[in-house]
Amino acid sequence: MKTSLLIMAAGIGSRFGGGIKQLAPVGPNGEIIMDYSIHDAIEAGFNKIVFVIRKDIEDDFREIIGNRIEKICADNNVEVAYAFQALDKLPAGYEVPEGRSKPWGTGQAVLVAKDVINEPFAVINADDYYGKEAFVNIHNFLVTEVEDNKYCMAGFILKNTLSDNGAVTRGVCQSDHNNYLTKINETKGIEKTPTGAQANGMEIDIESLVSMNMWGLPVSYMDVLERDFSEFLDNITGNELKAEYLLPIHIGQLLEKDAVAVKVLPTNDKWFGVTYKEDKDFVVESFKKLIADGVYSTELFSDLNK
Repeated sequence: MKTSLLIMAAGIGSRFGGGIKQLAPVGPNGEIIMDYSIHDAIEAGFNKIVFVIRKDIEDDFREIIGNRIEKICADNNVEVAYAFQALDKLPAGYEVPEGRSKPWGTGQAVLVAKDVINEPFAVINADDYYGKEAFVNIHNFLVTEVEDNKYCMAGFILKNTLSDNGAVTRGVCQSDHNNYLTKINETKGIEKTPTGAQANGMEIDIESLVSMNMWGLPVSYMDVLERDFSEFLDNITGNELKAEYLLPIHIGQLLEKDAVAVKVLPTNDKWFGVTYKEDKDFVVESFKKLIADGVYSTELFSDLNK
């Protein structure tokens, strides 16, 4: 069965180099976080990779990432496709508000891939490390359970997603006894404390499950996303320059309407990300440990086509 992994990479800066956090080398041979996600997706059974980028970074992206990944994917019978996020990719009859320069958000980032995704798909951020378990769980869901109104989400334990170097924003999840999502509370300013975590002076349970923007979705979700993008644009009066069409908020709205069910797939893996430049050393050491523990080969993709 065909399954796609959509990687939201349009936020990568137009100046490629060491200052771009998505391109910070974290592996022993200069691997970036995205390489590990692609490895884990192929290993789990995904057979198509879709990069969502901006047209102005296409040449650099292909030179630094795309061409190399395309060769690896070809060796493993995995298709590669590209989609391009742009301010003016709007429904017919809509125009970019004068003065708008901010991207339209993760909802639009997924929607621009509508023409290249024809199968159930997972969505991830380019600069987050999710671990192997989440890819296996979501792939299994996509081939056995996904329906037009049944989605899934990787649920990470909050304590496994915090940074030692500053506050983070997380979608704190509420779910029922069957592990179906009932609500996502987008919570800003979550910080580690000596006893756990807090946000805005309020203690937060570090065993809570949180969303890291890793979703499993049916191809029909694209039609829903497209339909509701027009509604979103109709209702941004007064906030035309900054309003964003965000994936977790959109899915949360569908939940409130009882239009969908979202299964939370708990994962015990530790999330890594370079939210702050100080995080990089920790991420590098974490990958060293994963390699030492045999989770990954020193030559990252060498184990896939054995």
